Amino acid sequence: MNLMRRTVLATAAALALTPATAFAQETIKVGEINHYKRLAAFAEPYRKGIELALSEINADGGVLGKDLEFIFRDDQGDPAEAVKIAEELMTRDGAVMFTGSILSNVGLALSSFANEKKYLYLAAEPLADTLVWTSGNPYTFRLRVSTWVQAAMLAEEAAKTDAIKYATIAPNYAYGTDAVEAFKTNLKMLKPEVEFVAEQWPALFKIDAGAEVQAIERAKPDAIYNVTFGTDLAKFVRQGTDRGLFEGRPVYGLLTGEPEYLEPLEDEAPEGWFVTGFPWYGFEDGTPGKTFVDAYEDFTGETPKIGSLVGYMTAQSIAAAITKAGATDTEALRMAFEGLEVEGTPIGTLHYREIDNQSTLGAWTGTTAVEDGKGVMVDWTYNDPAPYMPSDEEIMEMRPAE
Repeated sequence: MNLMRRTVLATAAALALTPATAFAQETIKVGEINHYKRLAAFAEPYRKGIELALSEINADGGVLGKDLEFIFRDDQGDPAEAVKIAEELMTRDGAVMFTGSILSNVGLALSSFANEKKYLYLAAEPLADTLVWTSGNPYTFRLRVSTWVQAAMLAEEAAKTDAIKYATIAPNYAYGTDAVEAFKTNLKMLKPEVEFVAEQWPALFKIDAGAEVQAIERAKPDAIYNVTFGTDLAKFVRQGTDRGLFEGRPVYGLLTGEPEYLEPLEDEAPEGWFVTGFPWYGFEDGTPGKTFVDAYEDFTGETPKIGSLVGYMTAQSIAAAITKAGATDTEALRMAFEGLEVEGTPIGTLHYREIDNQSTLGAWTGTTAVEDGKGVMVDWTYNDPAPYMPSDEEIMEMRPAE
């Protein structure tokens, strides 16, 4: 009898914290799942961006008359652990939805779980396009710019050169494979005669950079497409520079211009690569971007990273969706996210497309350089994603029927 009584009480307690009864709580809670320990260089600025946005949102009255609260949990880079945490956040901790995940394989697991359980998931950071296209579902929305779009921007620049033979290097998981396929497809559409003479697939954060550089050099490519990031990027750059791999060859780098990855290289940063990134140091006074940079520096005492921007806009998006919904139940929030307009972001107005639940965050492209002993982006521009997206018809064919 005692065991039965405890079971009934535990079940009742769990039900009391479901999203449908979240209004009974003092705050509106959102679960945030990420790889905080191993990817601290990205995850910590991301968290600080969220905290800045929360400080502004709550100082302005919160949402629906309550403070917005994020519950931060570490997924250890394990999809199964992330799903377990998501369940706990929703049923035990009273979260109305969950967000986060840097790694695409974790994001895909959370997306599948959200669809199965009818929970709402904002994939703030995962870059694999399968999240919103081939594996898309009504309960998953994505903030970060599409990998396809960023690769298309790099391919557009690559098509302007005389290079015909390309080598690629990318981490061997969902994001890396999507990024390579997107670049190849876009470049071949623009320049059908190109060839891909080498494809290197190091395991994430386990790169043997010397061997990878040797393999690429043996293929004698005219140009290189790089998707490595973090410590893998640092090792690849150092080995490639030492062995002369980049001399006389254009290099196109997805994410390479992001401060998380470029700044640690200091004066060893590559020069002349065409990259996507986040040139926060070049924003002009009076622009939304500069307003964000100044607020972030005042709040944290640090310079922002791309993660800072993504975290900030994640909290802004969720606050806007809850306000629009006027409620915190899943279906109200899901409908609010469809076609959501988020005002006052660092890029201006952000929109979530109804066709695929993808945001309209664009990307900065430019060329790497070393200034004052630091890697930076120069000659950069901010690019709207719309011209680089597949057609609506192509996206509808990719997305599963709902």
